[in-house]
Amino acid sequence: MKIFADSACDLPISFFEENEVELFPLSVLLNGNEYEDIVEINSKEIFDAIRKGQQPKTSQVSLDTMIKTWKDLAASGEDGIYIAFSSQLSGTYQTAVMASDQVKEGNPSMNLVLIDSRCASLGYGLLVKEAVRLRKEGLDVREIERKIRAMASHMEHLFTVEDLDYLAKGGRVSKASAFFGGLLNIKPLLHVEGGKLVPIEKHRGRKKVFRRMIEIMEERGSNLEEQTIAISHGDDLATANEFKAMIEEVIQPKAIEIHQIGSVIGSHAGPGTIALFFLNKVSST
Repeated sequence: MKIFADSACDLPISFFEENEVELFPLSVLLNGNEYEDIVEINSKEIFDAIRKGQQPKTSQVSLDTMIKTWKDLAASGEDGIYIAFSSQLSGTYQTAVMASDQVKEGNPSMNLVLIDSRCASLGYGLLVKEAVRLRKEGLDVREIERKIRAMASHMEHLFTVEDLDYLAKGGRVSKASAFFGGLLNIKPLLHVEGGKLVPIEKHRGRKKVFRRMIEIMEERGSNLEEQTIAISHGDDLATANEFKAMIEEVIQPKAIEIHQIGSVIGSHAGPGTIALFFLNKVSST
Protein backbone atom coordinates (compact mmCIF):
# COMPACT_ATOMS: atom_id res chain seq x y z
CA MET A 1 0.00 0.00 0.00
CA LYS A 2 1.25 3.46 -0.90
CA ILE A 3 0.80 6.44 1.43
CA PHE A 4 0.84 9.92 -0.10
CA ALA A 5 1.17 13.26 1.69
CA ASP A 6 2.04 16.81 0.72
CA SER A 7 4.70 19.07 2.14
CA ALA A 8 2.25 21.09 4.26
CA CYS A 9 2.48 18.32 6.90
CA ASP A 10 5.81 19.95 7.90
CA LEU A 11 7.65 16.65 8.33
CA PRO A 12 11.29 16.60 7.17
CA ILE A 13 12.19 15.03 3.84
CA SER A 14 14.08 12.31 5.74
CA PHE A 15 10.75 11.11 7.13
CA PHE A 16 9.38 10.57 3.61
CA GLU A 17 12.52 8.76 2.50
CA GLU A 18 12.85 6.53 5.56
CA ASN A 19 9.17 5.57 5.74
CA GLU A 20 8.38 5.18 2.03
CA VAL A 21 5.79 7.93 1.98
CA GLU A 22 5.21 9.51 -1.44
CA LEU A 23 5.69 13.30 -1.31
CA PHE A 24 3.68 15.91 -3.18
CA PRO A 25 5.74 19.09 -2.79
CA LEU A 26 3.71 22.30 -2.84
CA SER A 27 5.42 25.24 -4.54
CA VAL A 28 6.83 28.54 -3.33
CA LEU A 29 7.43 31.56 -5.56
CA LEU A 30 10.26 33.80 -4.37
CA ASN A 31 12.11 36.50 -6.32
CA GLY A 32 10.49 35.38 -9.54
CA ASN A 33 11.61 31.77 -9.13
CA GLU A 34 9.41 28.78 -8.33
CA TYR A 35 10.70 26.14 -5.91
CA GLU A 36 9.36 22.79 -4.74
CA ASP A 37 8.88 22.90 -0.97
CA ILE A 38 11.34 20.68 0.96
CA VAL A 39 12.96 19.46 -2.26
CA GLU A 40 14.39 22.70 -3.68
CA ILE A 41 14.08 25.21 -0.85
CA ASN A 42 14.04 25.11 2.93
CA SER A 43 11.94 27.25 5.20
CA LYS A 44 14.94 29.06 6.73
CA GLU A 45 15.40 30.76 3.35
CA ILE A 46 11.73 31.73 3.35
CA PHE A 47 11.81 33.19 6.86
CA ASP A 48 14.98 35.15 6.07
CA ALA A 49 13.31 36.56 2.95
CA ILE A 50 10.22 37.60 4.93
CA ARG A 51 12.40 39.34 7.50
CA LYS A 52 13.89 41.36 4.62
CA GLY A 53 10.43 42.49 3.56
CA GLN A 54 9.79 40.02 0.78
CA GLN A 55 6.43 38.26 0.44
CA PRO A 56 6.69 34.70 -0.93
CA LYS A 57 3.67 33.26 -2.72
CA THR A 58 2.60 29.62 -2.71
CA SER A 59 0.78 27.31 -5.10
CA GLN A 60 -0.82 23.90 -4.94
CA VAL A 61 0.24 20.66 -6.60
CA SER A 62 -0.61 20.70 -10.32
CA LEU A 63 -3.36 18.63 -11.87
CA ASP A 64 -0.87 17.07 -14.31
CA THR A 65 1.31 15.89 -11.42
CA MET A 66 -1.66 14.32 -9.68
CA ILE A 67 -2.90 12.61 -12.85
CA LYS A 68 0.52 11.10 -13.54
CA THR A 69 0.84 9.88 -9.95
CA TRP A 70 -2.60 8.25 -9.92
CA LYS A 71 -1.94 6.64 -13.32
CA ASP A 72 1.26 5.14 -11.92
CA LEU A 73 -0.66 3.91 -8.87
CA ALA A 74 -3.33 2.32 -11.06
CA ALA A 75 -0.69 0.60 -13.19
CA SER A 76 1.02 -0.80 -10.07
CA GLY A 77 -2.18 -2.42 -8.84
CA GLU A 78 -1.39 -1.26 -5.28
CA ASP A 79 -3.86 0.38 -2.90
CA GLY A 80 -3.24 4.03 -2.15
CA ILE A 81 -4.21 6.56 0.50
CA TYR A 82 -3.59 10.29 0.19
CA ILE A 83 -3.93 12.35 3.36
CA ALA A 84 -4.21 15.95 2.16
CA PHE A 85 -3.62 19.42 3.56
CA SER A 86 -6.87 21.13 4.64
CA SER A 87 -9.13 21.93 1.68
CA GLN A 88 -9.96 25.22 3.44
CA LEU A 89 -6.34 26.36 3.11
CA SER A 90 -5.28 24.88 -0.24
CA GLY A 91 -6.84 23.61 -3.45
CA THR A 92 -4.62 20.52 -3.48
CA TYR A 93 -7.29 18.15 -2.13
CA GLN A 94 -9.80 19.23 -4.79
CA THR A 95 -7.11 18.78 -7.46
CA ALA A 96 -6.45 15.25 -6.17
CA VAL A 97 -10.17 14.45 -6.44
CA MET A 98 -10.36 15.80 -10.01
CA ALA A 99 -7.28 13.82 -11.03
CA SER A 100 -8.60 10.65 -9.39
CA ASP A 101 -11.95 10.96 -11.17
CA GLN A 102 -10.19 11.35 -14.52
CA VAL A 103 -7.85 8.40 -13.98
CA LYS A 104 -10.65 6.14 -12.71
CA GLU A 105 -12.52 6.57 -15.99
CA GLY A 106 -9.86 4.42 -17.65
CA ASN A 107 -8.91 2.47 -14.53
CA PRO A 108 -12.15 1.71 -12.67
CA SER A 109 -10.46 -0.81 -10.38
CA MET A 110 -7.96 1.72 -8.95
CA ASN A 111 -8.27 1.63 -5.16
CA LEU A 112 -7.37 5.12 -3.95
CA VAL A 113 -8.62 6.72 -0.74
CA LEU A 114 -8.52 10.54 -0.53
CA ILE A 115 -8.79 12.18 2.89
CA ASP A 116 -9.28 15.90 3.42
CA SER A 117 -7.49 16.15 6.75
CA ARG A 118 -8.84 19.63 7.59
CA CYS A 119 -5.47 19.89 9.35
CA ALA A 120 -2.21 21.77 8.80
CA SER A 121 1.46 21.65 9.77
CA LEU A 122 2.24 19.03 12.42
CA GLY A 123 -1.46 18.50 13.14
CA TYR A 124 -1.48 17.05 9.65
CA GLY A 125 1.97 15.51 10.14
CA LEU A 126 0.82 13.50 13.16
CA LEU A 127 -1.88 11.92 10.95
CA VAL A 128 0.70 10.91 8.36
CA LYS A 129 2.94 9.40 11.03
CA GLU A 130 0.01 7.43 12.42
CA ALA A 131 -0.87 6.13 8.94
CA VAL A 132 2.69 4.85 8.57
CA ARG A 133 2.49 3.14 11.97
CA LEU A 134 -0.81 1.48 11.07
CA ARG A 135 0.55 0.26 7.74
CA LYS A 136 3.46 -1.36 9.59
CA GLU A 137 0.92 -3.10 11.82
CA GLY A 138 -0.61 -4.64 8.71
CA LEU A 139 -3.93 -2.80 8.59
CA ASP A 140 -5.58 -2.53 5.19
CA VAL A 141 -6.37 0.74 3.43
CA ARG A 142 -9.99 0.92 4.65
CA GLU A 143 -9.04 0.32 8.28
CA ILE A 144 -6.36 3.01 8.04
CA GLU A 145 -8.85 5.38 6.39
CA ARG A 146 -11.32 4.91 9.25
CA LYS A 147 -8.73 5.52 11.94
CA ILE A 148 -7.15 8.52 10.23
CA ARG A 149 -10.51 10.19 9.58
CA ALA A 150 -11.40 9.73 13.26
CA MET A 151 -8.04 11.07 14.41
CA ALA A 152 -8.27 14.08 12.07
CA SER A 153 -11.68 14.99 13.46
CA HIS A 154 -10.17 15.25 16.95
CA MET A 155 -6.94 17.10 16.09
CA GLU A 156 -6.55 20.44 17.86
CA HIS A 157 -4.38 23.25 16.50
CA LEU A 158 -3.41 26.23 18.67
CA PHE A 159 -0.94 28.80 17.50
CA THR A 160 0.33 32.31 17.89
CA VAL A 161 2.08 34.45 15.31
CA GLU A 162 4.39 37.43 15.57
CA ASP A 163 2.38 39.41 13.01
CA LEU A 164 -1.13 38.60 11.76
CA ASP A 165 -0.48 40.76 8.69
CA TYR A 166 1.36 37.81 7.12
CA LEU A 167 -1.80 35.69 7.32
CA ALA A 168 -3.98 38.60 6.16
CA LYS A 169 -1.82 39.24 3.08
CA GLY A 170 -2.19 35.63 2.05
CA GLY A 171 -5.95 35.70 2.63
CA ARG A 172 -5.75 33.20 5.52
CA VAL A 173 -7.44 35.59 7.98
CA SER A 174 -9.35 38.81 7.37
CA LYS A 175 -7.62 42.18 7.50
CA ALA A 176 -10.01 43.17 10.29
CA SER A 177 -8.88 40.17 12.34
CA ALA A 178 -5.27 41.18 11.75
CA PHE A 179 -5.75 44.65 13.23
CA PHE A 180 -5.41 43.75 16.89
CA GLY A 181 -2.24 41.78 16.23
CA GLY A 182 -0.43 44.97 15.33
CA LEU A 183 -0.99 46.58 18.70
CA LEU A 184 1.97 46.90 21.03
CA ASN A 185 3.07 43.48 22.27
CA ILE A 186 -0.37 41.99 21.69
CA LYS A 187 -0.06 38.33 20.73
CA PRO A 188 -3.00 36.72 18.93
CA LEU A 189 -4.09 33.17 19.72
CA LEU A 190 -5.67 31.24 16.87
CA HIS A 191 -7.05 27.78 16.32
CA VAL A 192 -8.30 25.72 13.38
CA GLU A 193 -12.06 25.37 13.09
CA GLY A 194 -13.57 23.41 10.21
CA GLY A 195 -10.19 23.47 8.52
CA LYS A 196 -9.96 27.29 8.65
CA LEU A 197 -7.75 29.57 10.74
CA VAL A 198 -9.75 31.50 13.33
CA PRO A 199 -8.39 34.11 15.81
CA ILE A 200 -9.94 33.39 19.21
CA GLU A 201 -8.12 35.49 21.83
CA LYS A 202 -5.40 38.09 22.28
CA HIS A 203 -2.86 38.39 25.09
CA ARG A 204 -0.16 40.83 26.05
CA GLY A 205 3.21 39.13 25.80
CA ARG A 206 4.39 35.71 24.65
CA LYS A 207 4.56 34.10 28.08
CA LYS A 208 0.88 34.87 28.70
CA VAL A 209 -0.22 33.48 25.35
CA PHE A 210 1.88 30.33 25.92
CA ARG A 211 0.32 29.81 29.36
CA ARG A 212 -3.12 30.22 27.82
CA MET A 213 -2.32 27.67 25.11
CA ILE A 214 -1.38 25.18 27.82
CA GLU A 215 -4.61 25.93 29.71
CA ILE A 216 -6.67 25.31 26.58
CA MET A 217 -4.80 22.07 25.95
CA GLU A 218 -5.67 20.96 29.49
CA GLU A 219 -9.33 21.93 28.90
CA ARG A 220 -9.71 20.32 25.48
CA GLY A 221 -7.16 17.53 25.58
CA SER A 222 -7.94 13.92 26.40
CA ASN A 223 -5.50 11.48 28.02
CA LEU A 224 -2.63 13.84 27.28
CA GLU A 225 -0.19 11.59 29.11
CA GLU A 226 -0.85 8.92 26.47
CA GLN A 227 -0.31 11.24 23.53
CA THR A 228 2.55 12.40 21.38
CA ILE A 229 1.92 16.11 21.03
CA ALA A 230 3.76 18.38 18.62
CA ILE A 231 5.16 21.89 18.46
CA SER A 232 6.08 23.61 15.22
CA HIS A 233 8.00 26.87 15.04
CA GLY A 234 8.82 29.60 12.54
CA ASP A 235 12.62 29.52 12.73
CA ASP A 236 12.65 29.92 16.51
CA LEU A 237 13.83 26.67 18.04
CA ALA A 238 14.88 28.33 21.30
CA THR A 239 11.33 29.56 21.94
CA ALA A 240 9.87 26.19 20.92
CA ASN A 241 12.10 24.49 23.52
CA GLU A 242 11.10 27.08 26.11
CA PHE A 243 7.44 26.36 25.35
CA LYS A 244 8.10 22.62 25.60
CA ALA A 245 9.60 23.11 29.07
CA MET A 246 6.54 25.13 30.14
CA ILE A 247 4.28 22.28 28.99
CA GLU A 248 6.33 19.67 30.84
CA GLU A 249 5.97 21.61 34.09
CA VAL A 250 2.21 21.04 33.87
CA ILE A 251 1.65 17.95 31.71
CA GLN A 252 3.77 14.87 31.03
CA PRO A 253 2.75 13.65 27.57
CA LYS A 254 4.21 10.47 26.13
CA ALA A 255 6.40 12.59 23.88
CA ILE A 256 6.71 16.11 22.50
CA GLU A 257 7.96 16.45 18.94
CA ILE A 258 9.38 19.71 17.62
CA HIS A 259 9.83 20.59 13.94
CA GLN A 260 10.34 23.78 12.00
CA ILE A 261 7.37 25.01 9.98
CA GLY A 262 7.80 24.32 6.28
CA SER A 263 8.13 26.83 3.45
CA VAL A 264 4.48 26.85 2.36
CA ILE A 265 2.87 27.40 5.76
CA GLY A 266 5.81 29.56 6.79
CA SER A 267 5.19 31.85 3.81
CA HIS A 268 1.81 32.73 5.31
CA ALA A 269 2.42 32.45 9.06
CA GLY A 270 5.78 34.20 9.08
CA PRO A 271 8.82 33.92 11.37
CA GLY A 272 8.28 33.55 15.10
CA THR A 273 5.12 31.46 14.80
CA ILE A 274 4.65 28.83 17.51
CA ALA A 275 1.99 26.13 17.10
CA LEU A 276 0.74 23.31 19.33
CA PHE A 277 -1.04 20.13 18.22
CA PHE A 278 -2.84 17.51 20.30
CA LEU A 279 -5.97 15.34 20.32
CA ASN A 280 -9.19 16.20 22.12
CA LYS A 281 -10.09 12.52 22.09
CA VAL A 282 -7.83 9.48 21.97
CA SER A 283 -9.41 6.57 20.13
CA SER A 284 -9.13 3.16 21.75
CA THR A 285 -10.09 1.28 18.59
